[in-house]
Amino acid sequence: MHCPNCKSKNIGQIGNQHYYCWDCYIELMLENKVLHMHEVEEDGSLSSLDDIFAEEERTI
Repeated sequence: MHCPNCKSKNIGQIGNQHYYCWDCYIELMLENKVLHMHEVEEDGSLSSLDDIFAEEERTI
């Protein structure tokens, strides 16, 4: 698997179907073969990035 944002393969698993890109600091969640991407904010909250990428780019 690679990060749709930076194309890195430096991704670690942080939970069941939850991953984290160590190069661009994006959290990824795999659901029904589609990645849902979130940016981690300074306060720990998540902001969705799904609207930036087409579903075809996020499909595994």
